[in-house]
Amino acid sequence: MNRLQKKIMITLIVLSLLTPIGILLPMVFNAGDAWGEWSAETVKDLIGYVPEGLQKYANTYKAPLTDYSMNVKDTSVAHQSGYYILSGIIGATVTMGVTILISKFIIKK
Repeated sequence: MNRLQKKIMITLIVLSLLTPIGILLPMVFNAGDAWGEWSAETVKDLIGYVPEGLQKYANTYKAPLTDYSMNVKDTSVAHQSGYYILSGIIGATVTMGVTILISKFIIKK
């Protein structure tokens, strides 16, 4: 692993460890859901209607870890933070793996 790869890896690890901020800040400010992670129903409550594109595609994708959790009924902040970190690590790993695969096809030594 070269120097640039090490820096990228460290950055991804730090960002993964910071992911619980997404659930902690809304709790601190009593803001409900994390910004931008609203359902169509929440958007309707916030602005009075559901934009056409959101309404059309709202049920197209189902996340592998719904609400970043393996147990949606578990509301423990510690568990939610752990699941957020796990989701961040999985997302970063998948992204890095796909990027490495694509770069192997594009960049020839």
